[in-house]
Amino acid sequence: METNLVVEGLKFMILGMGTVFLFLIVMILMMELQKRIIQRCFPEPNQGSVPLPSAQQQRQGKANKVAAIVAAIIEDKKS
Repeated sequence: METNLVVEGLKFMILGMGTVFLFLIVMILMMELQKRIIQRCFPEPNQGSVPLPSAQQQRQGKANKVAAIVAAIIEDKKS
């Protein structure tokens, strides 16, 4: 009886990779189920919508940062 080692190796490779793939699929499904159970038992409170800062406030924040950097540079040069 002659056995082809390449074919046997391919069989083991397919069996091993199939087992790992199946395990990963089952793990993903279990994690999805767990997520749904947790969300059903412990829902997150709705905080409402958070207003985004306006363009004027963003520019003012950037201007404040630039002013702080310039003040730090000037203070460093004085020392």
